[in-house]
Amino acid sequence: MSKITNRDTAPRDGGSAENRLARLLDTPFLARIVPHLPPETLHQLIRYRGLEACGELVTSATPAQLTSLLDLDLWRPARPGRDGQFDVDRFGEWLEVLVDISDSVAARTVAALDTDVVVAGLSRYVRVFDPGIFEPIAQSDDEPTDRHEAMREGDAPTLDSSGDRLECEVGGYIVRARRAAAWDAIVALLAALDAEHGTYFHAVMQGCRRLSYSKPEIDGLDDLLGAPEQHLHEVAIERERRRSQQGYATPADARAFLAMARQPIHMRSQAAATRSMTANPIVAAYFRAADEAPESTSSPSRSTDVQVDATDVPESIAAVIDVLTEGGMMPERPRALLAAADTDPQTARLAQLRRLMEYVRDINDTAYFTRSRELAFLANTLLAGCSVQSRPFTPQEASDAAASICNLGLEYWTAIPPDTFPPDSFLIDHDLVTAFEVGWSVLYQDVSVFATHQLISMLDEVRCVDCDVQRGFVALRRKLARQRDAGTPWLARDATEVLALLDMTAWISVLGLLDECPVLPEALTAILEGRTTPVSSTAFDFISTAAQIDDIRNFMRKLPDILSR
Repeated sequence: MSKITNRDTAPRDGGSAENRLARLLDTPFLARIVPHLPPETLHQLIRYRGLEACGELVTSATPAQLTSLLDLDLWRPARPGRDGQFDVDRFGEWLEVLVDISDSVAARTVAALDTDVVVAGLSRYVRVFDPGIFEPIAQSDDEPTDRHEAMREGDAPTLDSSGDRLECEVGGYIVRARRAAAWDAIVALLAALDAEHGTYFHAVMQGCRRLSYSKPEIDGLDDLLGAPEQHLHEVAIERERRRSQQGYATPADARAFLAMARQPIHMRSQAAATRSMTANPIVAAYFRAADEAPESTSSPSRSTDVQVDATDVPESIAAVIDVLTEGGMMPERPRALLAAADTDPQTARLAQLRRLMEYVRDINDTAYFTRSRELAFLANTLLAGCSVQSRPFTPQEASDAAASICNLGLEYWTAIPPDTFPPDSFLIDHDLVTAFEVGWSVLYQDVSVFATHQLISMLDEVRCVDCDVQRGFVALRRKLARQRDAGTPWLARDATEVLALLDMTAWISVLGLLDECPVLPEALTAILEGRTTPVSSTAFDFISTAAQIDDIRNFMRKLPDILSR
């Protein structure tokens, strides 16, 4: 039996590229090339060095870069493939870092941002009121107006360390803290905006004021979103619109597309099997948004198909970009399908797709461009709406997975007669989106669902003398059955740990098959080949051929014997 190792835990080699990158990041020259960099690179630099160390870089970015950078950094999905949630704490960190540089620089930087984004962030930290609400009013009992009641607050007051309420007046507005975090930075920022960017300041303050009053009384419409929640929802929609124009797929659209593609092949009509991809509304909307994008948003911001061209910038900047690329700071550019080496095992298995794409490239430029765009869409869809090994895809993995699934779909496509290969001209008149849908359905039905059925059948019959292991088997069977019926067998992965008590290599193999994007783990291949050499616990291949599907079926037949050894 092969020994499981984790090659990913090996220490990184502090080679010359990393050393040059460290020296580059410590020089002021880097700020001069910020306008030439994709927002993804700035985001990678922030993750590498920390936001506090990258303040000068951030303030050198253009307004468009800043907007895209915040779209990346302020929104965090709860888990891979889910919608991003606005990170209020991270917004406060941004304000503190900018103000630490200088109040004036912070005001200039923030004033370049969309007011709705700034209002969404600030309204989570402060409430804004007009002083006029505290003016004396006629009262029948002649009691003075209570300042706290006049603000109509439903939350507890925020106090500083001495017990005083955090409150101040800026530019004719009363500002009261909702939370103590970033209070000093916010006050300094608002004062600088008032002094140097008056129009923007009043727009932000009026936006915060609209969101500062208490919730409306409960009535027949109490299920509607409150004003702050509705405002944040609209900000999220606008963010998705911007990212769609930059070539990203929205998580909701990606999840919907992948869910529809899991439909069994036998339920697809012949018309559906041969339809044009433009009949799919999600795909059509994606390309329409990309085609309608303003030219300014077509900057180097697309994760899967755009890279800064060093020939477009001065030589000194090109050298810096080379260092950033070697250090892994530039957006990962997926390996070109046709340029990949034939000796690469993963690429060698894409024989069908490569043959057809090579023919289209040589014969029909328009069709080749269209098929390439489809591959980019599919990679972006996996990035936005799916996970692999319960983690997000990397751009390169998403590109490899999309190509592999298309190749698998070409082998199973019902429009192709059995036991024959598609003609060389097949992709001139047929799209890769449909090929992907066929392959994705095969992965779901013939890998995930098949493995789930086999495990349930095995657990129905297996008995273990160890009471804890037997209880684990019962819990695993129940969860597998429940998630199978729900159409999400990958959500039962955490319950499979009981298999690790019997055979670690088999458990790693089962995890790969039950994944949201099923893969072929190196551990499974080692079992079938009878290898005893160490194998990585994380290494895998994307499933791209019918032969690999046969290997998976063979493994599942052997699994009961493997676990009983």
